[in-house]
Amino acid sequence: MRIKDKIMKRLAIVGSGDLGQQIAHHALSDNHYNPVGFFDDFHEKGSVKYNLPILGNFEDILLLYNEGVFDLIMIGVGYKHFNLREILFKRFENIIPFGSILHSSCYIDRSCKIGVGVFIYPGCILDMNVELSDNVLVNVGCVIGHDSHIGSHSFLSPGVKIAGFVKVSEKVSIGINATLIDNLIIESGVRIGGGTVVTKNLSKPGLYVGVPAVFKKQ
Repeated sequence: MRIKDKIMKRLAIVGSGDLGQQIAHHALSDNHYNPVGFFDDFHEKGSVKYNLPILGNFEDILLLYNEGVFDLIMIGVGYKHFNLREILFKRFENIIPFGSILHSSCYIDRSCKIGVGVFIYPGCILDMNVELSDNVLVNVGCVIGHDSHIGSHSFLSPGVKIAGFVKVSEKVSIGINATLIDNLIIESGVRIGGGTVVTKNLSKPGLYVGVPAVFKKQ
């Protein structure tokens, strides 16, 4: 079957903001899914975002899935709303199938383990034995070294570099061009600012910035 003849599954996206729109774009342009619309609590049903309809609010998701409107979902709620992102994922986990987008321009070693609901943008490199848990986002041009693990719902901004044997826990945000040296543990709730260089374990939730990283605020 030719690529252009491929029958793609229908994807609905939870959240119609910038992230939701990027999911829709790459789902279609990289030949993963056919996006059919968004679910959003803050926009009127039937209105249009990114040339796609608002299908309803969050309470409509299961109903429309059962009616056969779509085949899979992905969470388009960003890093400023980690708790909601986690709640929505867990609400539909094992009830509605989750899609994943692993952009075709990436190098992902065959030994990697990738969860569901994962979005990997163009130009990323995942080395040997990397693990991404569910609902993780890895933005443009990230490099994750061998044997590192990224916990559920976490966000890597563009250009993040993570060395080997790093363990990033759940709901961690890593800013643009941040660097993490090897053999570190980053606990849940940590936010790492853009350009930060992390040389020690980060255990206290909150924002870290600088070279090397220092705690800034809760």
